[in-house]
Amino acid sequence: MRKLLTLLLGVYALSAYSQDTIVQSNIKGWLDYSHGQILQLAEAFNEDQYDWRPEEGVRSVGETIMHVVSANYFFGPKLGAAPPEDVDMKNLESIKGKDMIIAEFKKSAEYIKGVADQVEASTFENEVDFGFMKSTNLGALLLAMEHAAEHKGQLIAYARSNGITPPWSQSQ
Repeated sequence: MRKLLTLLLGVYALSAYSQDTIVQSNIKGWLDYSHGQILQLAEAFNEDQYDWRPEEGVRSVGETIMHVVSANYFFGPKLGAAPPEDVDMKNLESIKGKDMIIAEFKKSAEYIKGVADQVEASTFENEVDFGFMKSTNLGALLLAMEHAAEHKGQLIAYARSNGITPPWSQSQ
């Protein structure tokens, strides 16, 4: 009887562990997917198009990408992970130029995926205060994922307005 109970507890623990890792792996997968497509779009725009905006008062292509970068670095500390030491949070959106923006985007994408890796499922219910709303660690990860997807859609619209077909939807 004791062996059976030990076996059942082991199976239950393994099952709970699997479910926890499924959440993180799915979040990281969707972050990777959206960030990968943002990167493809960032590379498809030419240098001059980085200053294009649909109208005055709306973020340009470059500003939109840097906004995603800023958000990636914003979410991390809310989840207990300091941004990289060389990141100047106050001046991120002042970074200009296609190559500089792409480099910073790649770095921020790797950072937020690393943060998602570090958040333990046992802390998913811990409260996170964004200043403008309260959520949980899981909510913060989902928000990071949704935020990237939202601005990927914005960049798709910008690309199409500039005669650029998103690379993943070009016919082979």
